[in-house]
Amino acid sequence: MKKRYAVVDIETTGTDPKSDRIIQFGCALIEDSEIVAHFSTDINPDQTIPNQIQTLTGITNQRIRKAPYFEDVAETISNLLEGTVFVAHNIYFDYPFLSNELERCGMPPLTSDGIDTVELAQVFMPTSPSFRLGDLAEELQLVHENPHQADSDADVTAQLLLYLETQIKKLPIITLEKIVATADQMAFQTKDYLVDCLTELQEQREPLAKELVIVHGFALKKKSVPLFSENYFGTKAYPRSRKAKEKVYQSELDFRKEQARLMNLVYDFFNKKEDKNILVEAATGIGKTLGYLLPMSYVATPEKPLVISTVSLLLQEQILNHDLPLINRLLDQPLQAVVMKSSRHYLDLDRFYQSFQKKSQQKQYTFYQMALLVWLTQTETGDFDELNMTSLKHPFWQEVAHLGPTTLNPNSPFYGVDFIHHRQKKLAQSNVIITNHSFLAQENQRKIPQLPASPYLIIDEAHHLNRVLEKVSTHQLNILAIQKGFNHLLENKVFQTWQALVKKDQQTQHSLEVFQDVLQELNEELTDLYQLFKEEFPTNDERLITKEMIDQLSLASEQVLQRVSLLYQDALTIGEQLKSYYLRYQETFSISEQAQWSDLQTLLDSLAQQQVAFELFSEQWETRYIHWFNVKRKTLHVQDLEASQLDQTSWYHRYKQILYLGGTLKIGGDRHYFAKRWGIPEAALKIISSPYDYEQQARLYLPTENISIQTSSPDQYAQYVANVVHKMADHQKRPILVLFTSHDILNRVHQRLKMPLLHEGREVLAQGIGGSREKLLKRFLLSKDAVLLGADSFWEGIDLPGEILQLLIVTRLPFENPQRIQVRARNGFLEAEGINPFFQEAVPHAALRLRQALGRLIRSETDKGVMLLLDQRFISASYGERLRKALPKELTIKQLPLEEILTETTQFLISEKNEEN
Repeated sequence: MKKRYAVVDIETTGTDPKSDRIIQFGCALIEDSEIVAHFSTDINPDQTIPNQIQTLTGITNQRIRKAPYFEDVAETISNLLEGTVFVAHNIYFDYPFLSNELERCGMPPLTSDGIDTVELAQVFMPTSPSFRLGDLAEELQLVHENPHQADSDADVTAQLLLYLETQIKKLPIITLEKIVATADQMAFQTKDYLVDCLTELQEQREPLAKELVIVHGFALKKKSVPLFSENYFGTKAYPRSRKAKEKVYQSELDFRKEQARLMNLVYDFFNKKEDKNILVEAATGIGKTLGYLLPMSYVATPEKPLVISTVSLLLQEQILNHDLPLINRLLDQPLQAVVMKSSRHYLDLDRFYQSFQKKSQQKQYTFYQMALLVWLTQTETGDFDELNMTSLKHPFWQEVAHLGPTTLNPNSPFYGVDFIHHRQKKLAQSNVIITNHSFLAQENQRKIPQLPASPYLIIDEAHHLNRVLEKVSTHQLNILAIQKGFNHLLENKVFQTWQALVKKDQQTQHSLEVFQDVLQELNEELTDLYQLFKEEFPTNDERLITKEMIDQLSLASEQVLQRVSLLYQDALTIGEQLKSYYLRYQETFSISEQAQWSDLQTLLDSLAQQQVAFELFSEQWETRYIHWFNVKRKTLHVQDLEASQLDQTSWYHRYKQILYLGGTLKIGGDRHYFAKRWGIPEAALKIISSPYDYEQQARLYLPTENISIQTSSPDQYAQYVANVVHKMADHQKRPILVLFTSHDILNRVHQRLKMPLLHEGREVLAQGIGGSREKLLKRFLLSKDAVLLGADSFWEGIDLPGEILQLLIVTRLPFENPQRIQVRARNGFLEAEGINPFFQEAVPHAALRLRQALGRLIRSETDKGVMLLLDQRFISASYGERLRKALPKELTIKQLPLEEILTETTQFLISEKNEEN
């Protein structure tokens, strides 16, 4: 007999079943994969509905005054649900709450089987950016007339279940079998539902879809690498004139004067070959990416590819998934591209296979396994960034992440379908390589380069380059992490597992025993080193370490340093012996044993990185290096302050010509700021004029009700910021981005805003709370009126369309904290070089970030935006004029009382709509 599904949603006065009550019940009945009936009713809770619930649901106290009490409808609901399978979006809330209410009214508690559509969506829609019902409805374009009302939510949940059922039944049997075998921890009887779907599939036995292939128990999407054919070079003329460009555009693109100028500049630079370097400032929003992709399509080949480096993974994906498909619609010869980023972003099929041998009892671990089984039928790249659900911090992702091209094993059953191996094949056939600044900078540390040499390198978002180079140059020896890692090896008896692998060779068995002893001794010596540093360099937090301080160490400390150095050498020497054994016998190892060797390889790679960090810390004492000790984190750090000198990197010399492109490469009147920072002072800067009318498109306001940032306590300052944000949110029912320079203040403001705005139906998103940067941005994009609190990377490198973001609040001028140990050390280094660190480093950097912040608002000629700056130093300080000059001179800047600012903001932003009307 076919099952009947009752898809239920309830709205309540709160989350506590003991004291809160139901205010609305909705149910959609499903039979034979069709919605056959609906039932819904308002319910009088006999208590006041809180304001936040009224705002969220639209259900008011007045509306439910004449509605029946739950006692009046309890029997009807009980009869409706009898004999059905109970379905809800988050069944852990709806099922017990409803059951509790039925019992309260003298009815039997619920005993129905249950299915949770949240968990089903998490497994069978692995690439969805959000699993909230409203977001899923929007993604699937389901009709959802009244979100957060039970009748509408129940109907949408029913539609979602039917959609999920169709997706489940499209899966290969082998995939669903593996999911069912892993699904023990799914909510209620959700696993039984999957078993029913599997049984139906097994009875039908459809052939495997043509786009799939089964390899060693996994159903995978087939991969293809199109061969690159001849390009335009030498056969078609580059379209230099407006007429020629418009002919290429074929009405797909509008002609833009500034973009066309950029195209010609890029083409001429790489064809005339007169200079190695050129800097180009071009306003964000003019179509910079297309501005270099089109001319380079007439030049780049797989033998001489265009290498593009941008600032973030998000922008890499934007180039690949938005800009390249657009440009390829115009070209007879499509550009073929490959994305290059760290191997840890890719799935290792061998290691994923091994994860199923462990039989994890951790629920989240098994959910990730099931979701990846579905994802394998959809992905060609194996790139975790396709999965919007994670920030990759769970241990599962460390266990299944790829360890890089050097670990590829030709004898593995997965070798032919390995994702990094596939990427290497694409690399050979691609004339466009898209990477990021961090991956490019790490070429300096690789023994074998992963990026090809080429005549053509474009560094997009170039104003971020020097900071990334400095960050990548920072090495750390985290003694706490090393201790935890070694203890993990002992607790899990990993050395015994490795001993079983080397049973063929007594000498290697002995080497492994010595290896364990060396690591034990190294762990003890690092612990001693930490204690000695803690005693000799007393501090509560961080302490700068100088050569003079090291020279004055006690004999005991010097001996510990020497022993640590020798132990690292011994560990890596033995590691090479173990690698030799593996290479000699690797053909005889099973997948499980190969995964265990991968774990050993991970340890050896970590030891090599630790040795580099230790040697830099203990031996590199040129003035360009700064050293510091963090007592709380048990970490030694060393950073190269000249890392941004490009001619000292290995990768710089592998590219014949480099074009540096950014929206902000001139700081105030200084056209050579970045060229000097990069050690290429002879490089010219070309500026493509901005097409934006800042006088008409933007406003910068400063409230006269200011607070002294220097003399206020963190709590006073956070309260001031929270009040301003709250007032702006009250006046403007649109998304608001709030930028901070301090995570502490951000968290304090979040604590003050979250509940008050939630009561008003506004979502507050905050960096560090609720997911990765990418996930927060996607939720912000999906929202109509969210408030997003961000610091650091939210100032830059994010692409929010103008219709999404029109309001920006900058909480204070973006100066780095001069008390931070790295900032103090850099300032001392600059002073020694004859550079004024405040006026030649801090002020230009703050000006750069202000321009970047403004760039979040105005990204097209139709955008309008208001920036609210809560720092009076912009007007009153002696350096304020330099900051103001760094912004567009047409920008209107006003100091007004906050109430007047709120009124003017409303008038300014709605004027555009009035003009359109």
